[in-house]
Amino acid sequence: MNKTTKFSRCYLLSQLIKRDVLLRYRGAMFGVAWIFLNPLIMLAIFAFVFGQIFQARWPQQESGAPFWLVLYSGLIAFNIFADAISRAPAAVRSYPSYVKKIIFPVEILPLVPLGAALVHGIFNYLILLAALAWTGHLMPMALFYPLALAPLLLLALGLAWFLAAWGVFIKDMSQIVPPFVQMLMFISPVLYPVNAVPEMLHPFYQLNPLGTVIDTCRNVALGHPADWLSWTIALVLGLASAWLGNVFFHHSMEEFADVL
Repeated sequence: MNKTTKFSRCYLLSQLIKRDVLLRYRGAMFGVAWIFLNPLIMLAIFAFVFGQIFQARWPQQESGAPFWLVLYSGLIAFNIFADAISRAPAAVRSYPSYVKKIIFPVEILPLVPLGAALVHGIFNYLILLAALAWTGHLMPMALFYPLALAPLLLLALGLAWFLAAWGVFIKDMSQIVPPFVQMLMFISPVLYPVNAVPEMLHPFYQLNPLGTVIDTCRNVALGHPADWLSWTIALVLGLASAWLGNVFFHHSMEEFADVL
């Protein structure tokens, strides 16, 4: 693939992501301003409910950032993954006219939900930085948050290619995936730290690369030591997921036009 082709595909992908994001807010009174307002409102609710009403604390946390910020720092990572995966089954099926065009690079379609999720994730991250600065807990290490996300993005990419291909043949995938994503949120250390889990379950949690990345992102955001060895293992698993997903998608792609 030459440089011109790569540039064309990147430009096409950026336009599809832009279209996807704009369509989500089309007709809304505040338009794309909701991309900033939604996370801001969510953070304000977290601060009020967990900070003022429940006065909750992170398990075994004696000092440091308030509970609502700890929770929000992990949710940003999970929401990027959840948004991309939940919408992946319809990524190809939603564009039947594109699939039937021989010259269209169909393999970029599963990247559109992930790209849109990343756009929203960027705004969430900026609000997190502002909130950390406002509460006096902003550390230089928080700038490495995007790097800590790398394994999660690769894992989401691989799963998106798998689910987008399956979604063409099995329309029920759009209904099956979201409940599993919800379940995944509760079995991953999003709302609680790993050390709050019974010790006998720790080996199972260590097998979950999503949990490893969320925990790393949270520690990086709050300036705490991170387990970079586990993160590296998650990165390798993410690379394997992306490669396998890409191979599976290209293997299935020849039959898309016939099904759609």
